[in-house]
Amino acid sequence: MKNDLLERIRDRVPEFSKGQRAIGRYLIANYDKAAFMTASRLGEVTGVSESTVVRFASALGFEGYPELQTALQELIRMKLTPVQRMEVTNDRIGGGDVLESVLNSDISKIRATLEGVSRRDFTGAVDALMESRKIYIIGMRSSAFLANFLAFNFRFMFERVSLLQTTSGSEIFEQLLRVSERDVVIAISFPRYSKRIINAVEYARSQKAQIITLTDSDRSPIAPYADFRLYAKSDMASFVDSLVAPLSIIDALIVAVSRRKQTELEGVFSRLEKIWDEYDVYDKDKL
Repeated sequence: MKNDLLERIRDRVPEFSKGQRAIGRYLIANYDKAAFMTASRLGEVTGVSESTVVRFASALGFEGYPELQTALQELIRMKLTPVQRMEVTNDRIGGGDVLESVLNSDISKIRATLEGVSRRDFTGAVDALMESRKIYIIGMRSSAFLANFLAFNFRFMFERVSLLQTTSGSEIFEQLLRVSERDVVIAISFPRYSKRIINAVEYARSQKAQIITLTDSDRSPIAPYADFRLYAKSDMASFVDSLVAPLSIIDALIVAVSRRKQTELEGVFSRLEKIWDEYDVYDKDKL
């Protein structure tokens, strides 16, 4: 999957016009730099017009240059090492304001996520959670904190929530041993994708559990296994991915479920407040 785009370009180079061949060769050698160039800028560095860049994208089967650019960005997220990611980020920000650049980028990702997320899949995911016997939540590496946050809040709402903790591949299957069609598995994964979570989702699917995936696109290796797919934009922020948009989706899931369980939760939190007061959990001296 990761080399598809570059292979398409290599295969088509001989039939391209002179200008398009220049673009193709540049992309093959510098796809990491080109992924964040405008069509105008790519035209400048390859010595062709902006319209030639747009026609090049169309010749590859894309609706326009933005779609080609998105494909290039997906490619580098799966291929680049952390050091290379830092270099790309430094090129993008240049001498600009880092705080403004990162926050504006996060804002745009949340907007794009809102426009692209399936309301049908979101509602279906909430319905499945409400009817589940047990909920398994799994997120690896940088996605682990998202899984932890979701599990922490879901434990107030559901009696049986299992956060899969893994230090080896075998532990995943030990913790999923009793998963069944009555259960829901929430899998959270963003590039670079962990093989362990792919294996876990594949196994849960084989046991007929309902699968909710929170990932970046339909190119994600866990997406094909899902009953409900929640896509959130996740771009590079230095050597890591920005996970602001995925966290917003998780917030929305928590709010949606809490509204369904409002009466029950009012009783739960009333009891908890008494326990917190009795055991002096929170500092109230300055309230």
